[in-house]
Amino acid sequence: MTHYSEIITINPQIRFGQPTIRGMRITVSDILLWLASGMTASEILEDYPDLQQEDIHAALSYAADREHKIRIAS
Repeated sequence: MTHYSEIITINPQIRFGQPTIRGMRITVSDILLWLASGMTASEILEDYPDLQQEDIHAALSYAADREHKIRIAS
């Protein structure tokens, strides 16, 4: 599997610098919200044919990595 850093891109000119999939206007957040709303990966891929299964995995890996790095200062 490709590391998410090869798929997730951050460009201040695209979606205000939010992490996107391969420079497209689809953000990691978009994918997470679709999955959280109950859409399956197959439904997302059907609705957005420019996406690949690997893109969805990369979005999940990116989010998991960010979550792992969050620390609350006490």
